[in-house]
Amino acid sequence: MIDAALIKQCADPGLKPAIVEQLIERAGAPDPLAITVRSGNRAVLFQKPSTPDLAMKLIRQHIGRSVVRVGITQYPAGVGLGDSGELKRDMLDACENIRMGTALFARIYRIVAKWYGSPTEQEVLPRVFDEAVIAWQTGYFEGVTVFQAPNPGKEQFAVPIPEIKENLEIESDRFEELGEDAKAPTPDTDPNNAGIRVDLSGVDSERP
Repeated sequence: MIDAALIKQCADPGLKPAIVEQLIERAGAPDPLAITVRSGNRAVLFQKPSTPDLAMKLIRQHIGRSVVRVGITQYPAGVGLGDSGELKRDMLDACENIRMGTALFARIYRIVAKWYGSPTEQEVLPRVFDEAVIAWQTGYFEGVTVFQAPNPGKEQFAVPIPEIKENLEIESDRFEELGEDAKAPTPDTDPNNAGIRVDLSGVDSERP
């Protein structure tokens, strides 16, 4: 389990700690050097890197050809970068990875929430969160590549992000229907081809 103090210190202020914990539990990893590489629906096997240098070497080896996820939040490496040489090892730092990952996830959540009509009902918000997690894992929501989709921005709409309590089960009917393949992006979902950088300014910092 990720240290709560680390989440409080590093996570995007628009996401409550309980949300970040749920995101990491469902779609992240406990190790800052954790790397996942997928080519279509196939996971690429390799020896786990033991140092940041080896991790960066592995990332550069696969970036642009496969979907590469990195670190605690399993951040999609290469989002907004046109050249793998621009990759920075900051994403292997636990705090920086959480900062980058939660900022991007908050943006994806806003995209999903806007599609739902920016709901405020507490019974609907967990479903929005559930859909946002699936979009984070697959790179797609309703046929749109979420890493390339325009950032809704707080000027266009604001929606409260639900606080996930320990005794609250996230709705996962759609995820169960899709099965394990829902976690595996196809070649068309490669986030490394994204044409925009992560816009941290567009994430609403207000909490419900």
